[in-house]
Amino acid sequence: MDESELIRRYFAPLGAKRSDVSLGIGDDAALLAVPVGCELVMTTDVLVEGVHFLPGAPARSLGHRALAVNLSDIAAMGASPSWMLLSLILPQAQEGWLAEFCAGLAPLAERHAVALVGGNLSRGPLSITVELAGLVPAGQALRRAGASPGEALYVSGTPGDAAAGRRLAHDTGAQAHAAAGQATEGADPPSQDADRSALVARFEYPTPRVALGAALRGLASACIDVSDGLYIDAGRMLGASGCAARIDTALLPISQPLCAFAAQAGWSAEYTQQLVLSGGEDYELCFCAAPERESALHALAATLGERITRIGAVTAGAGVCLTSSNPASAPLLEGATFDHFGR
Repeated sequence: MDESELIRRYFAPLGAKRSDVSLGIGDDAALLAVPVGCELVMTTDVLVEGVHFLPGAPARSLGHRALAVNLSDIAAMGASPSWMLLSLILPQAQEGWLAEFCAGLAPLAERHAVALVGGNLSRGPLSITVELAGLVPAGQALRRAGASPGEALYVSGTPGDAAAGRRLAHDTGAQAHAAAGQATEGADPPSQDADRSALVARFEYPTPRVALGAALRGLASACIDVSDGLYIDAGRMLGASGCAARIDTALLPISQPLCAFAAQAGWSAEYTQQLVLSGGEDYELCFCAAPERESALHALAATLGERITRIGAVTAGAGVCLTSSNPASAPLLEGATFDHFGR
C-alpha cells in the first residue's frame, strides 16, 4: 500500500470522534476549537528502537505506550487530553505490525476521548512520536512549582513494577509474558509466572493516572509525572518549588507481584528498593499537599479506585533526603538515575 492508503486504512478511523475537531486527518493541518475559559496543554514524547524498546518489542505494546507516556504528562498538569498528532518512522510498512500497533493505541485513545487529528509517515529506523494536547480550566493547571515546607509528599500506584518488568522483558525476550497483560488460557500458571507477567505488563502497558490528575486540582500544590524515577522526579518538582523533601523508604509502596517475584528470584531488599526509587518508566504521579488535605485525598483515591501513599514530607532547603523509620532497613540509592545524556 502507498502512504495515502495506509493512512486511510489504519489511521483515519483511529481515536475518539470529537465535536471540537473542525478539520482533522486529510488536510495540510488540523483545525481545532479551544473552548472559552480553557488553557491549552501541550506535550510530546518519542519512543526510539534500541533506546526505549528492544527490536521485536510487541507492536501492540508500543501503540499503547506511545500514547500512555504522553497521557501521563497531561495528567500531571491536571488536564484532560483532547487531540493527538502521530509521527511514525517505519523501516517498512508491514500491515500486520500496523494492525497490532493501532490495536494497542486505539482503546486507550477512545477511553480518554483523544482524537487523532494528523501526523506523518516516513521510512527509516523505527521511532514513534506522539504530540498530545489537553485542556484545563484557565488558572487551574497543576505545576511542579507550588509546594511549601510542612506539606506531605505522595506518590500514586506502586513505583518499581515497570523497572522490574523492563528487566524481565529484556532478560527473557519477554513478549510472550504479557500479551495485553493476561495469562495464557487454561490452568493457572505457577505463581512466579503470574507475578512475572504482572510486572512485564506494567512495563509494556502502563496506566496513566488521568482521572487522578484532574481530580487533584485544588488539592495538590505541586505535581510531576514519574517517568525517570521517583527520586529524581521528586527532586525536580521540589527544586521547581524551591524546597527540599525527606522520603521515608519504609513507607514506599511495593506491589505484591514485585515483593513475591523478588523473593522467589532472590533479589535483595536493597535491589528492590533501588527499583522503586530510581527504576523509571512508572508513569505515576508524585505530588505535594497540605496535611489538612489528607482525608480528602484518601476519599478521592477510594472513589477513583486509585492507590496513593504518603512517602515523606516537604522541608526547607534543597534536594531529597532518604531516611527510614524502620530501624532494620537503611535507605539506599546507588548509581545514577536515568538521563538521556548523563554519564
